Amino acid sequence: MNMPPKNPLLAVSHSDPYPYYQSLLEKPALFFDAELKLWIASRAVVIEEIFVNPDCTVRPGTEPVPKSIAASSAGEVFSCLIRMNEGYKHERPKIALHLALSSLDLSDTAERSRYFAGALANKHLVTDGAALNTWIFDLPVYVVGDLLGFSEKELPQLALWMADFVRCLSPLSNEAQLAAASNAADALLQSFRQLLLSAPVQNASLTSRILHEAKLVGWDNLDAILANLIGLLSQTYEATAGLIGNCIVTCLTHQHVRGEVGTDAGKINSLVEEVARFDSPVQNTRRFVNQTTRIAEVELQAGDAILLVLAAASRDPQANPAPNDFLLERTERRVFGFGRGKHACPGQKIACSIATVAMEYLLESELNFSRDALEWTYRPSLNGRIPVFSNQRI
Repeated sequence: MNMPPKNPLLAVSHSDPYPYYQSLLEKPALFFDAELKLWIASRAVVIEEIFVNPDCTVRPGTEPVPKSIAASSAGEVFSCLIRMNEGYKHERPKIALHLALSSLDLSDTAERSRYFAGALANKHLVTDGAALNTWIFDLPVYVVGDLLGFSEKELPQLALWMADFVRCLSPLSNEAQLAAASNAADALLQSFRQLLLSAPVQNASLTSRILHEAKLVGWDNLDAILANLIGLLSQTYEATAGLIGNCIVTCLTHQHVRGEVGTDAGKINSLVEEVARFDSPVQNTRRFVNQTTRIAEVELQAGDAILLVLAAASRDPQANPAPNDFLLERTERRVFGFGRGKHACPGQKIACSIATVAMEYLLESELNFSRDALEWTYRPSLNGRIPVFSNQRI
């Protein structure tokens, strides 16, 4: 018998955490977990309240960079990421990135995704679960790396560096993984510096668009721009891979959905958007209280930490009626896994576009991935729900 997870952090990689998340919704709006030393918020209305509360920040004031990487190149990159920082000096960078990403032609992004979906399927000989895993992770990096202006021959190494770099973002990483992450950060910084030298403003690359918007808003910190280019790629790496993987899981476990979707591009896009709500690749995030504040009628003190269970909020019936039903045509769908408000993910549309094309390719191809052929577990993680596929043992 598959026992329910003991806490929200273990739920992330559980085979079916959603009954447990439902139980969280039935608890007080904000409660303290003494074992985790975290306040827990799962209801949509409370999470939205926390997102807009200026006293709740993405990093603790006493530790703006995780101690495990503070003295490394990975820590230098982390310290500049606008999604990990607050305050006025980060407002202009946010505007520049938002404008640059908003200017992208999603039809062009889709076309690049189609090209790399086929090229990578041929490269990795996607005929089993292990090759499928590699394809899922490589595709988003290749597409965004291409958009940023890297040449196709540079993309394989870029994907390898990114696989190492994202380890610095996980508290589960060991010393060897953190050392590899720091080496990858050095290599990525050097690679992006070289890219900037070859990305004039008139160029159509995403890098040149970001440079252009940065100049317009007066963001002239080159180190911060480099760090956030790496950050954009790292966000793409795991979140989009998780979204694609969870779409595959949904099609394997909900045969009626696969039948309804067929190969209709519009319905496949609806599939991706509903999976982002139904089985989000980002299950939770944290906020840290920097001064006394009240949330859900509870007084919190400076130094308190809150776990926002985003996956539960997306299944909150007050946010999405019939939350446990998978509905392609859901109206006014509210998705919390991409964040909300000032920390909403600016690349949500890009991620959904890449995932949509990935699913189009898989559903239209002759790749025979069936529930009888594949099984999966989930990568060890405290916040990202990413399936790892393998072939069924006979």
